[in-house]
Amino acid sequence: MKLPKSFYSWTTISGAVLASISFMLIIFTLAITFIFPNDSSDYLGLFTFIILPVFLIIGLIMIPIGTVRKMKRDKSREVQREVKFPIVNLNDPGQRRVVFIFIIATAAFLMLTGLGSYEVFHYTESNEFCGTLCHNVMEPEYVTYHGSAHARVRCVECHVGSGVNWYVKSKLSGLYQVYSVIAGAYPTPIETPIHNLRPAQETCEKCHWPEKFYDPKFVTKKHYLSDEENTEWNIQLLMKTGPENKALGQSEGIHWHINPDVKIEYFSSSRKRDTILEVIYTNLKTGDKRSFTNNEVDNHSKKEPSRTMDCLDCHNRPSHDYLAPAHFVDLAMAAGEISQDIPEIKSVSMGILARDFPTTDSAMTYISVKLNNYYNSNYEEFMDTNSVLLEKAIVAIQDGFKKNIFPFMKAKWSAYPNFMGHVESMGCYRCHNDNFVSTDGHVISRECTLCHSIKAQGPRGEMEYAVADSSLVFNHPHDMDDWKEMSCYECHVALY
Repeated sequence: MKLPKSFYSWTTISGAVLASISFMLIIFTLAITFIFPNDSSDYLGLFTFIILPVFLIIGLIMIPIGTVRKMKRDKSREVQREVKFPIVNLNDPGQRRVVFIFIIATAAFLMLTGLGSYEVFHYTESNEFCGTLCHNVMEPEYVTYHGSAHARVRCVECHVGSGVNWYVKSKLSGLYQVYSVIAGAYPTPIETPIHNLRPAQETCEKCHWPEKFYDPKFVTKKHYLSDEENTEWNIQLLMKTGPENKALGQSEGIHWHINPDVKIEYFSSSRKRDTILEVIYTNLKTGDKRSFTNNEVDNHSKKEPSRTMDCLDCHNRPSHDYLAPAHFVDLAMAAGEISQDIPEIKSVSMGILARDFPTTDSAMTYISVKLNNYYNSNYEEFMDTNSVLLEKAIVAIQDGFKKNIFPFMKAKWSAYPNFMGHVESMGCYRCHNDNFVSTDGHVISRECTLCHSIKAQGPRGEMEYAVADSSLVFNHPHDMDDWKEMSCYECHVALY
């Protein structure tokens, strides 16, 4: 097929070849995706919807650039005409072919661009794109996400939400993140993005709306002590998420903090929100306002801008919770993955997991070697008949490590504390510590029964139970009398 002379330039031909090859590769990768939907990797989507289309567009741009340059060079060799713009003569068979090819190619390109843009949008919004494309960098968040209660909620539902403004903002932020990964400019561990997430009212409350009141929740926690028998110690709590009867709304209980008739504001010393300097309570119905100042902290220190309390101030790890070793070992023992019959298994595993490891592989090797050596040296009789139990326990401990501790990114429970509670981090004690006092003498209490009542506690088979609506006084499993004088996390953070 004969084309006009202006088409025959190296730039135009190179552009046409580049665009053609890119187009055929896109069709080929799309075919693979449709034929083998379950075997297609995330990198295939990256090439299909992002990388190859870029080369296709570059090739298409090169075609008119080369054509125009060729026409200018040809004109410079001829007598200048008064008409400066190219003349399109459809009576010329060569030009007519070019026009028809251009119209058909443009229509096809626009149609494919629309389809491609749609696929690009959905691909970049997928969990796989967010979690697996950068592998090591995002591995901790992706793994813990799959172990959370929100594993069926897409990442973008919380990190982006609906609306054009936040979509554009997220993509601009994503460009910097891509640069950080390529240049190795990301911190380890990555700073939690809670300070720039959308307000919970625009994300969390689309499902967990405040008008849906919650009754108190009954919780059973199993713990295993670090003695030779791995003594099981249980505690049953009635968590006061709401009032005694949901008809009372959010008049009391833990979720009182987000009562629509109440506004709680606070100032923190950093955007980590771990040290609170001042709390301001406002009753939106009556207009009453009260300010509480932390007497134990220098309030002249630099303050972050005030923040209105919402879900994320307590539920700060809703989808990426890194469990402490004592926590995931207790869960494995409760599930039967680690046998309670293995003497000292809780104590020995805690000693091993207290170490910092340079890599996950080194941790896997150390866990296996250390446990085998310890039990072969100290419990020969037990190992003669129960080596299978220890092998199973080793696998469970290694699995717990891989799901919660990530040496490459320095990501673990201590780097990302969970504020929902007060055992592994300051959590509730950030405000409920008896140190916040208002000018009129009111105190933000640290009284345990504000949030929960202990209904039962003690070792299995010897548990103590509360009668009717009463609550038990906490009985520490270890023989110590001064636990009331300190916050739980101050002691437990060293054990975890």
